[in-house]
Amino acid sequence: MHETTDILISGGGVAGLTAAAAFGACGHRVTLVDPTPPITDGDAVGADLRSTAFLQPARALLQEAGLWDRLAPFASALHTMRIVDASNPAREPVVRNFESSDLGDAPFGWNLPNWLLRREMVAQLAELPNVDFRPGTATARVQTRTHEARVTLLDGTRITTPFVIAADGRNSPVREQAGISVRTTRYGQKALAFAVTHPMPHDNVSTEVHRSGGPFTLVPLPDRDGQPRSAIVWMDDGPESLRRMNLAPDAFEAELNDRSAGVMGRLKLASRLTIWPIISQIAERFDAERTALMAEAAHVVPPIGAQGLNMSLADIRALLDLSTTHDMGSAAMLEGYHRARYKDVATRVAGITTLNRTSQAGQPMVQALRARGMQMLHDVTPVRRAMMELGLGARG
Repeated sequence: MHETTDILISGGGVAGLTAAAAFGACGHRVTLVDPTPPITDGDAVGADLRSTAFLQPARALLQEAGLWDRLAPFASALHTMRIVDASNPAREPVVRNFESSDLGDAPFGWNLPNWLLRREMVAQLAELPNVDFRPGTATARVQTRTHEARVTLLDGTRITTPFVIAADGRNSPVREQAGISVRTTRYGQKALAFAVTHPMPHDNVSTEVHRSGGPFTLVPLPDRDGQPRSAIVWMDDGPESLRRMNLAPDAFEAELNDRSAGVMGRLKLASRLTIWPIISQIAERFDAERTALMAEAAHVVPPIGAQGLNMSLADIRALLDLSTTHDMGSAAMLEGYHRARYKDVATRVAGITTLNRTSQAGQPMVQALRARGMQMLHDVTPVRRAMMELGLGARG
């Protein structure tokens, strides 16, 4: 069978689903493929229990894609980013709050569970007659020419398109076929992701607790059965994370509450545990003939500062903007995309790597410098505002 489409998106994760909705809302014919059907029930085996914080600039893109009205009822606003340095047990933790009100009326962002994002995004795609989502098949081969790409799917279908978007993850087959290399940094860390309930309301505060091994982050979720609830990402050295993964529930909760420094009162596990490797990665280029790399096919960062998916949404924004002034998938469009995104992404990958290395540190001198640096960033108003704006997506 042979078909044509305006855009072939390889990869149906949250970024790929968003891209399909965004280009579909603009009237383009979009074919989206992914080998694994999305899991859209948080209680199902294999559900992604992580959460994603959409930062301020993301809302406009989600509105244009027709997604925001679906997501807003389930979103927890993030009005405060709290950093806690609890590395010195001999003294009280150092706490600094960064308030969204310093920058305007809107919150820093909105947090949602990843499985729920997939549920609502798949529902939106089903309402777009020009978007063809095909879970259960994937891209087998991409052959490109100056004027088109010829894509063969695993089910044998052949599709001709002017433009391929690779959103197929950190081990992207499309990137590999394009011959684009990547630079990978491994930290020796893994992250546990799960949900907890706690007696204290989160008051729309996202909290990072730093000690050693990596940050321990609590992000607000909607209450459940009248109990305040948060999503946690707990980064630590790989062997420690694996050990905790296999603890009995009571033993795990004991370590959990010790690590949280009591910021929300006693935490109680409210989901199963999932575990994820922590790396950073950046592709040599974000473009090839008739092909754009985006999201984790182009860049991977540790879950610090809500940068990961928001960098991916910035990729989509750049591609959408360029598609209005250039022929879809043309060399000029793709070269413009690489120029628009590469420097910003490389700067953020380097910055997050530095932050993560600092958070891993167990040496008292480094921990003391980390605490002092946090205080300086917070207490000098122009610096604090500039750092918050940078975190929301302003270019440095």
